[in-house]
Amino acid sequence: MSIHFSKDHEWVNAADANAAVVGITVHAQDALGDVVFVDLPEVGKTFAQGEVAGVVESVKAAADVYMPVSGEIVEVNEELRNDPSLANSDPLGAGWFFKVKLSDAAQLSELMDETSYNSFAENA
Repeated sequence: MSIHFSKDHEWVNAADANAAVVGITVHAQDALGDVVFVDLPEVGKTFAQGEVAGVVESVKAAADVYMPVSGEIVEVNEELRNDPSLANSDPLGAGWFFKVKLSDAAQLSELMDETSYNSFAENA
């Protein structure tokens, strides 16, 4: 898999050339606690890297979900909207947030690999 991580604790799986999958990291969901609500972006909306694309709310706090890469939203995870706890139980799988058609695949190289992210998260 081709998974990259942002300093804002999102992950991007760019294994599919048509649409990269985006979600929050294990570290993020651990820090948030039990997720109770997600606000997902609209399909068709375009975001720049670093823009707020959604919100995740937990019993502890609310946090913005940032775009780790620029692109157009092509799908959102309706299952997550119906069952926000998926962000806790399977953050790197069934708990994905949205899919994005990348506008600049080179931005992936600006993100961290898993080893770098784990080191970053330990000190966050």
